Amino acid sequence: MNDEDSIPDDADAPVVFTVPEGTEPDRADKILAANFPELSRSRWQTALDEGRVTLAGAPVDKKRTLRPGDTLEFLLPRPPPTTVSAVAIPLDILFEDEHLVVVNKRPGMVVHPGAGTGEDTLVHALLHHTKGKLAPAGGVLRPGIVHRLDKETSGIVVCAKTDEAYLALIRAFAEREPDKRYVALCAGLPGLLSGICREPIDRHPNNRVKMAVRDTGKPARTDWAVDERFGNKAVLMRCKIHTGRTHQIRVHLTHLGMPILGDHTYGKFPDLFCGELAAPRVMLHAASLKITHPVTGAPMEFEAPLPDDFLALLGRLRTAFGSSPVRKAHLQV
Repeated sequence: MNDEDSIPDDADAPVVFTVPEGTEPDRADKILAANFPELSRSRWQTALDEGRVTLAGAPVDKKRTLRPGDTLEFLLPRPPPTTVSAVAIPLDILFEDEHLVVVNKRPGMVVHPGAGTGEDTLVHALLHHTKGKLAPAGGVLRPGIVHRLDKETSGIVVCAKTDEAYLALIRAFAEREPDKRYVALCAGLPGLLSGICREPIDRHPNNRVKMAVRDTGKPARTDWAVDERFGNKAVLMRCKIHTGRTHQIRVHLTHLGMPILGDHTYGKFPDLFCGELAAPRVMLHAASLKITHPVTGAPMEFEAPLPDDFLALLGRLRTAFGSSPVRKAHLQV
């Protein structure tokens, strides 16, 4: 057993989980891993082996078949307390209560520690802001993290402060319940004002750090609409994602011939986007999010204002090419 799979003796009070209707009967460890995908199957097996998952008061064997309607109680298969240091880094907090904290992440900030990162991630900052109160179930390096944004992407990130909120949020994101909308500055001019891209996405066949549209990929859907045109050179785009594939918006918009400005991983840009019109980063911003509160069930909606670098490039594009707002383009829902 490695450290990340260990379960401390001071785990929180039991969480109640009922196997959803429509679930195919299966082993307990498989059912739990499928419904709580951020926790590995091995960590669930550890919890089951240690008798921390019960059904009607009796410990559940990991090989026991569970069926819809079975109600379990379990102590979370938590890792030990995080070893990540708390660092005083300013944050733009959009909302906070005892269960979650919602942040407008600045561009250039990595969400959680990993290979090659420093002590300047969102996790470092949140540990300081919350005085260490982030859901341990996320793991040693990712306490409270239920979803991520790329380093250069700015905007809304939701983090859990309690394990109860963490489990509910990861299930919601896994089931694509949140309504996530982005804005992007893109090169080119589409022939339509709005559309839907349903191309499947998989690893690039020749570059494993990139993604690509491929027939062998997983289903993906991005709805898009043009908000503003800058001559025939660039557009301000709104996007709604129904799936959460890696680099999904970046891959889909490039596939449609509208690469996001500054995205040199996927896009090739004409010389006119140099100098004053050069993008400082990938110009993608997670602008709004609708979710259900993971504990109270209340509907919640957040909006994150555009960061300064986005607004500055937006202004330069308007000056260079003129501006034509588009008022009739609507996202497909």
